[in-house]
Amino acid sequence: MSQTSIRSRLDTVRERMRAAEARAGRPAGSVRLVAVTKGFPAAVVTEAIAAGIDAIGENRVQEAAEKKPAVARASDAAWHLIGHLQTNKVARAVETFDVIESIDSARLAQAVGRRAAVAGRRVPVLIEVNVSGEAAKTGASPGELFAVLEAAASMSARELRGLMAMGPLTDDEAQTRAAFARARSLLDAAVARGLVSRAAGERGGGGGAAAPELSMGMSDDFELAILEGSTMVRIGSALFGSRDTR
Repeated sequence: MSQTSIRSRLDTVRERMRAAEARAGRPAGSVRLVAVTKGFPAAVVTEAIAAGIDAIGENRVQEAAEKKPAVARASDAAWHLIGHLQTNKVARAVETFDVIESIDSARLAQAVGRRAAVAGRRVPVLIEVNVSGEAAKTGASPGELFAVLEAAASMSARELRGLMAMGPLTDDEAQTRAAFARARSLLDAAVARGLVSRAAGERGGGGGAAAPELSMGMSDDFELAILEGSTMVRIGSALFGSRDTR
């Protein structure tokens, strides 16, 4: 895949993001793009960064740990873990990633906090919540969420920045938006309870003050996610095409 084709797709995705931001009455640039490079080699990651990507999303700890050293050293892109994290891989994840988006249990939150303390790092984390109720999806249930947030909030060696969610597997836009709206409502409740700071995020929209992060929306539904309050979208196929045909 050429840098030109990645840049062209990136321009298209960003135009769609700006249009969704405008529809939602939000400032241009208020939503961050995380490029999902699972299954693509380091050369593609390097090309993506050269095209203007500043956040890389990977699903597997081992794949990212092997890929990251081969990416151009000039890169200062942030690496996000967006896939399920097993407790036996926490140490490697803390070493490899700048942000862990997929904390889904109190036990895992505590394990990441302990390992970050040992490593002398503060690791930004998001709590993954399963708002679709689909058994195949990971994430804390809405009923479990606040216990996980409390566990994460108690660990001094991590920064609790907000929530991550996936939309339901459906073509029904109303159902998708309802799931995303539920995630937004849960984040608002977490902020109201003081479990997530109002200034927890990395940076705010339009250069304003930081706000809590809500990572939701992928290639098929990111515009709907933006309409419902997403601050980060995780885009793979819309940027890189099918992993099966590269």
